[in-house]
Amino acid sequence: MVKSELIEKIAGRSDITLAKAEEVVNLFFDTVADSLAKGGRVEIRGFGAFSVREYKTYEGRNPKTGEKIVVPPKKLPFWKTGTELRQRVDSHF
Repeated sequence: MVKSELIEKIAGRSDITLAKAEEVVNLFFDTVADSLAKGGRVEIRGFGAFSVREYKTYEGRNPKTGEKIVVPPKKLPFWKTGTELRQRVDSHF
């Protein structure tokens, strides 16, 4: 499913316009992104949790040249699946 399909599903199930559904979806994603950018955590019970993981600097290699490079420290979003979602997906196989 892509974002536009999600918008269409929300519009169809909640009897609102596509524009309003798009606004709702964008608001959700913007709110999650803003919270993570501030170092926060977003938890949706039964679905999962978004958080930020910090990685220290380390020495890596350029795969083309083999040259050693220093990879700077970084923060990346991390997703942990909730138990209910994991069980729901697993039960369909």
